[in-house]
Amino acid sequence: MPPNANPESSSSSSISTTTTITENDDRTYGTEMEIDEHGQKCSSPTTNGQIRRRKVSHAEQLMMKMFEEAENVGHMLHNAWNVCHFSHLPKWLQDNDYLHFGHRPPLASFKACFWSIFRLHTETLNIWTHGVGCLSFIIISVYLFVCSQYANVPTIDKIMLGIFLTTAILCLGLSACYHTLSCHSHQVCIFFCKLDYCGISLLIAGSIVPCLYYGFYCSLFPKIFYICLTMVLCVASLIVSFYDKFSEAHFRPVRAGVFTSFALSSVVPAIHWYLTHGGTTQLSSAFQSASFFIILMASLYIIGVLFYALRIPERFYPGKFDLYFHSHTLFHIFVFAAAIAHLCGLTTMADVRLFSDVHLAQCEL
Repeated sequence: MPPNANPESSSSSSISTTTTITENDDRTYGTEMEIDEHGQKCSSPTTNGQIRRRKVSHAEQLMMKMFEEAENVGHMLHNAWNVCHFSHLPKWLQDNDYLHFGHRPPLASFKACFWSIFRLHTETLNIWTHGVGCLSFIIISVYLFVCSQYANVPTIDKIMLGIFLTTAILCLGLSACYHTLSCHSHQVCIFFCKLDYCGISLLIAGSIVPCLYYGFYCSLFPKIFYICLTMVLCVASLIVSFYDKFSEAHFRPVRAGVFTSFALSSVVPAIHWYLTHGGTTQLSSAFQSASFFIILMASLYIIGVLFYALRIPERFYPGKFDLYFHSHTLFHIFVFAAAIAHLCGLTTMADVRLFSDVHLAQCEL
């Protein structure tokens, strides 16, 4: 030791060096901006300890987020609905007691009602049969008026064909909407049920009017008279459809009777047409194919209504047709098939008047 050296100073220097080495063990890897006591931004060194603490904090945040998501999933599962037995349904949803299981409970959300179309229950096939049918008629309409020979026919003929196609789209679309939303609430069920019945009335009128137009193509008075009569019956049917009692389950035979009677009113002008035009060989032979489709259409409608009114086949095998091919689903299938048959008959009649024989088109019968 030098003579002038102070032992205490040397010891202090040694301790200071040791302390410096220890403090420098947390080496700096960067700087962060902090706010000093005067409110000014200043740099602050980032150490290994701070990085470790930050990583731990980030991991804790991820864990909390995972727990929250798991809690949300559990909440969704808790709120998920299950199909139920007929006896567990509220009174306003009890429509067919021969369908025992597979019913939707009340779903007080339009979103939940919509997503229910992708689950299997008593209404699934009812929704899809007429939903797909509605889409089919939209595609057919676009094809007929854009791509086919009917794109260039006179406006009045486009209107007549459009009347049937529009009412078919409305009927099938409103039916699909009703069966989708019928479980939402009593008020929504009643409202869309009325729209469903209105769609049926409109389809019946929309099927009859174009046939009257082409059938009595050259007979102005009978054509106008029967079209006006059809419109009066349609309005009467619409008024009846808006009565609350009309939608109740025990009024099923009454509903079938009202709509069947409306449809059968077309028999009167059909007999009139046959008596006045049936002897015309040229026209009778030209309309022979159309008559086949019209008779097929009527037969399909009648069969479908019988299935609906008598609740066949589930009345003979209760609980066996809860999900597949019960009476209402069969009714939907027959209605769609009948509408297609009617379209074939209607276009055949239009072809006779518009594209076949010049004399027929000019009413020189």
